[in-house]
Amino acid sequence: MKILVCISSVPDTTSKINFTADKTAFDKNGIQWVINPLDEFALTKAIKLQANGATVTVLNVGEASTEAVIRKALAIGANDAIRINTEPKDSFSVAKEIARVAKDGNYDLILCGKESIDYNGGSVPGMVAQLLDQPFVNACVGLEVNGAEATAIREIEGGKETISVKLPAVIAGQKGMVDEKDLIIPNMRGIMSARTKPLQVLEPVSTEVRVEAVSYDSVPARAAVKMISADNLDELVRLLHEEAKVI
Repeated sequence: MKILVCISSVPDTTSKINFTADKTAFDKNGIQWVINPLDEFALTKAIKLQANGATVTVLNVGEASTEAVIRKALAIGANDAIRINTEPKDSFSVAKEIARVAKDGNYDLILCGKESIDYNGGSVPGMVAQLLDQPFVNACVGLEVNGAEATAIREIEGGKETISVKLPAVIAGQKGMVDEKDLIIPNMRGIMSARTKPLQVLEPVSTEVRVEAVSYDSVPARAAVKMISADNLDELVRLLHEEAKVI
């Protein structure tokens, strides 16, 4: 079985986010980049499926600066990697590149996180499935593969739903797809072997961009906290009504 795992390079969750002076772009200076955490759950699941004879290819749509993140995915255990040499600018252009690689490579299973933690669009996996005309299961918290069929468990309002799909298929996972304790931290052997694993760089099939960010704004700073005495309920009610306007 051939598995394609799509990974994004995103700012570390502890990074301080800033924008350029004209607020038209994200300021990348001083940012530590990591594998999108939700993609990491999908990657770990793919590595576990290697025990059943699967081969794992990681795919990233990004410029050369993302190769450190790709090498980490190889150190975790992926067999090889592909990088599409373009800056990801909108969901459709990214999905189009992923779909092209998936189709040309004849992959049995495409895994990814349900969204990236930088823009949280959550639209790429569904677009890929549509472009490939393949079954799609989103927000998976469990996955088993048996021959040409995959059984996925996904969260729905008030419970969980179990879905069986025929392969090839696109599965978008989230926290719970594997236990957090099972996430793989690269060891020295993995890091050394990652240096010699194949990393193929492909040029994009299209430069079409359908969505463009006009400007960015930071989240407003939190207002100062007002401390109210526990026995001064009248003042608390007044502030909630007149200032906070929540009652």
